[in-house]
Amino acid sequence: MSQESKQETVTSTQSTGIENNAVSDEYLSKRQLKKGVAGWIVLASLGVSYVISGDFAGWNFGLALGGFGGMFIATLVMGLMYICLVLSLAEMSSSLPTAGGGYSFARRAMGPWGGFLTGTAILLEYAIAPAAIAVFIGSYVNELIGIDGPIVYAAFYLTFVGLHLWGATQALRIMMGITLLAVIAIGVFAFSMVSHFSVDNLFDIAANPDVAGSSRFLPEGYMGIWAALPFAMWLFLAVEGVPLAAEEATNPAKDMPRGIIASMLVLIVFAAVVLLLVPGGAGAEAMKAHGAPLVGALQSVYGLDSFAAKFVNVVGLFGLIASFFSIIYAYSRQVFALSRAGYIPRFLSLSGQRKVPVWALIVPGILGFLLSLSGEGDLMITMAVFGATISYAMMSLSHIILRKKEPNLERPYRTPGGIITSGIALVLSLVALASTFIVSLQAAAWSALFYLIMVTYFVLYSRHRLVASAPEEEFDIISSAESELN
Repeated sequence: MSQESKQETVTSTQSTGIENNAVSDEYLSKRQLKKGVAGWIVLASLGVSYVISGDFAGWNFGLALGGFGGMFIATLVMGLMYICLVLSLAEMSSSLPTAGGGYSFARRAMGPWGGFLTGTAILLEYAIAPAAIAVFIGSYVNELIGIDGPIVYAAFYLTFVGLHLWGATQALRIMMGITLLAVIAIGVFAFSMVSHFSVDNLFDIAANPDVAGSSRFLPEGYMGIWAALPFAMWLFLAVEGVPLAAEEATNPAKDMPRGIIASMLVLIVFAAVVLLLVPGGAGAEAMKAHGAPLVGALQSVYGLDSFAAKFVNVVGLFGLIASFFSIIYAYSRQVFALSRAGYIPRFLSLSGQRKVPVWALIVPGILGFLLSLSGEGDLMITMAVFGATISYAMMSLSHIILRKKEPNLERPYRTPGGIITSGIALVLSLVALASTFIVSLQAAAWSALFYLIMVTYFVLYSRHRLVASAPEEEFDIISSAESELN
């Protein structure tokens, strides 16, 4: 038995059946991240990096389900949801800067159960999203050199998990460089396609006469808008991961709000560029199922062997790599925080000499690779969205509860509109969650099974073994003690 296990004692048992355990100082010394490696510009780059792959592949599947009109309206609705969510997260991340991100906010607002359910939903999103991106990377690599499948997926997982194991400083620098190349690719694409834009191309999908409300604008009718919501989310999905870098930020109180808001503004511009110019240049019908829509659009205009298409294919690959690389960072920090607090197996939060969470990088990477072997990128998008929408609802609710429960909490940044803003995010996230059942019952079922397994583990095991000295748990113990004294 290890020293830290020998010194472990139960320090508090709540009426909910949750037990906090004291551990030795050695426990936390083995679970540390490197401080001060991320200023607001790095955080903004991280937010863009999380999402930018969504501009290069995946979102266009929404054209098949809703046509341009359905996808356009869905993007407006989801864009509003993300703006409200980001403004809420900016406040909470400046007030509660820990590596748990959304899980930490929910833990403080709603206790261990709320924290666990939120953290599990985020984990579902971040574990599956890289697997979906790996499939899209395979499509781009196939366009370049004719190789796709498990070899490509394995090569990218090994390379980029390995780079994260090298160290956070090095990984974030590489991430910024890769993201810059992806931004250049979007710029070249926009410059090359804008002169070929035609409104008629947006509406070349034939209207389905068998659905209510079908028209040239909404070929799949009103239900097409709802069905397109998960794919509209793909244009912004994972920007909420910026707070996961809070413990590695230079000045969290100032840097977290600046970073996450700046990244959202950039992503809105990119979403508008691809949503208008891909179908507007090449036609919605031709692009609705293309594995590499930006490349496909350029090829339709300039030819298969054109310089513009080849350039965006090569450099655009870095857009997928940027998100793949950065979401590996995100899932490792989420696993680290949940593990350090005892919600999932504790060995996953062990950090090496370089202060990176080694097993939190490796284990989800292996699971993600196995998922990517299915090749079902659109299915995995829906699964990731299922987890994301649950976490969005919980994080928005956390903002509302904390405003009511702790009005005097120090808030270096305050959300414009207060709980009205987070209330809008809450309602729209529930609407988006419902849409996943319309798109794919299979994806929703698999996601629900993952949730069931995790909740079963928590009920039977980990709720009795939470770590009292973890940052997310300390507040609850202090607050409970103060309540008893009063």
